Amino acid sequence: MLANFLTISFWASMALMLLGLGRRARLWRKGRSHQVALGALLAIPKRYFIDLHHVVAREPFIARTHMAVAGGAVLALLVIGVNYGLALYWPVLDQVLLVASCLMLAGTAMVAWRRRAPPARLSRGPWMRLPFTLAAFALGSGLAAWYAPQGAQAPALLAIALLAVGAAELALGIGMGGPMKHAVAGLLNLAFHPRQQRFEGKRSTDLRPLKLESGDFGVAKPADFEWNRLLQFDACVQCGKCEAACPALAAGQPLNPKKLIQDMVVGLAGKTDSAYAGTPYPGKPVGEHGGAPELPIFPGLVDPDTIWSCTTCRACVQECPMLIEHVDAVVDMRRSLTMVQGAVPGKGAQALENLRHTQTVGGFPRAVRYHWAIDMDVPVLEAGGRTDYLLIAGEGAFDMRYQRALRALVKVLKHAGVEFAVLGEAEIDSGDLARRLGDEAGFQNLARANVAMLGKRQFRHIVTPDPHVFHCMKNEYPAMGGRYDVLHHSGLIATLFREQRIRLTGEALLAPLTYHDPCYLGRYNGEFDAPRAVLAALGVAVREMERSRERGRCCGGGGGAPFTDIPGATRIPDIRIIDARTIGAEVMAVACPNCTAMLEGVVGPRPEVMELAELVAQRLGE
Repeated sequence: MLANFLTISFWASMALMLLGLGRRARLWRKGRSHQVALGALLAIPKRYFIDLHHVVAREPFIARTHMAVAGGAVLALLVIGVNYGLALYWPVLDQVLLVASCLMLAGTAMVAWRRRAPPARLSRGPWMRLPFTLAAFALGSGLAAWYAPQGAQAPALLAIALLAVGAAELALGIGMGGPMKHAVAGLLNLAFHPRQQRFEGKRSTDLRPLKLESGDFGVAKPADFEWNRLLQFDACVQCGKCEAACPALAAGQPLNPKKLIQDMVVGLAGKTDSAYAGTPYPGKPVGEHGGAPELPIFPGLVDPDTIWSCTTCRACVQECPMLIEHVDAVVDMRRSLTMVQGAVPGKGAQALENLRHTQTVGGFPRAVRYHWAIDMDVPVLEAGGRTDYLLIAGEGAFDMRYQRALRALVKVLKHAGVEFAVLGEAEIDSGDLARRLGDEAGFQNLARANVAMLGKRQFRHIVTPDPHVFHCMKNEYPAMGGRYDVLHHSGLIATLFREQRIRLTGEALLAPLTYHDPCYLGRYNGEFDAPRAVLAALGVAVREMERSRERGRCCGGGGGAPFTDIPGATRIPDIRIIDARTIGAEVMAVACPNCTAMLEGVVGPRPEVMELAELVAQRLGE
């Protein structure tokens, strides 16, 4: 009896799962078209065991839990499918099924142990039943493996009941939007991921340009997302690692990246957020928002201030075990708000207006950008001229505090005998701020103007102290026709130290020092070592903050956040200064004009903020 039931239930469960998958697929297909390579399905095993588990393994207990539960479940399903789905009834496969069931049961016990006092970041609700339904499937398949060859009646009935509960979670959960839908959506996301470069050993962080001439102005409703990005939203397991990493949520601003992804799922399904059982947006009760694929996202599904709270730091993307691209979604929604509705809050609208009319964020005359260097005999690269390194100062050149850092950088370059020049009045904004605030048209205009201007000059390298300019010109200009060898000044200074072109005098800094990783240098471009190499060459021992390198906390200056200025319970830079004070740092080394401005703007006791070039220049003795 049990063997026959297993055969029938296997095919019934498969039919239910396929029906459910078809239902979810119909929802995904409401999104815009996107060409995918079906051959990528064959790459799922490699991407699952290497790329995905590389992220999951950062939390070893969860990695072992997931391997036990998922590994045991997949093996059990395969054995049931082969042995009972095909009506083979081989005793040796029952033994394999027993082993798989025990493995899954052990993993389920680990899930239950974690869920007994779950971390605040974990969603509750339907996720709290998983230990029981997974245990039911594991126990049912184990009993089936043990008693099926014996034909025992009472254990068979118990096994049938347990398997029915577990199979319902697995089969019905996919189509009905239950927790287990992530199992299928997550695997398909690995195959059809919007950023295929992530599986090719490349760091993929550039934003894709919009085809403005075709009427693509971002995302105004859920159906405006490409279908594979809707699929990606369905892969979310609501683990909350993104929310634990989000600086905006920590500051009490109305953003939680996990809730944002779940809101997109709600909008896709045409529901409200009343069933959401995780951390809400600060100050916004759950149950008051809803949407549908063809309805506007704002304000029915999401309030605009949620989107404007994001600093685009990519901490959420860095932590996500399902490889979801939260920042891409945020910027695409901003594009619609900015270019279609013109709804940029705070000083953001004025900054974009300045960029259109003066090609500077602050509306300054371009001729004054390098007034800070008037006494330093800095060469200007005119059209037709040539130099080795082209120094691009960026918008920090208009800030009196950061001008000290730029003067220090020029001093270091001259000391090392570097051939360099600046653009002078010809330098215009890179377009980074415009792009992050959603003004894709403004970005493309600035990028093309820069590419045309640079094309009239000859240089081997571009060097800049601004990670935002660095990232924009290195990674996002190629799509605009500009391909350059772009260096951050920390990388160049580290090279100069290695080549022994910098001669230090005086004593090394003795005050306890920590280094703050800029998001656009670190998470966006993987450069964590060069700044630390410079500090090491200075003889400085760095005290690392708890959140450093890949997990460094944002200063709050990215993504146009200082311009949109969404209020919260505190400020992001205040939290970062607390991180530094916690380890007793008296000096905070930075390598970004935004970080310098944000961290020096903190009121109250704080470490002295010093730019990397300043630390080097003060040891040159000239």
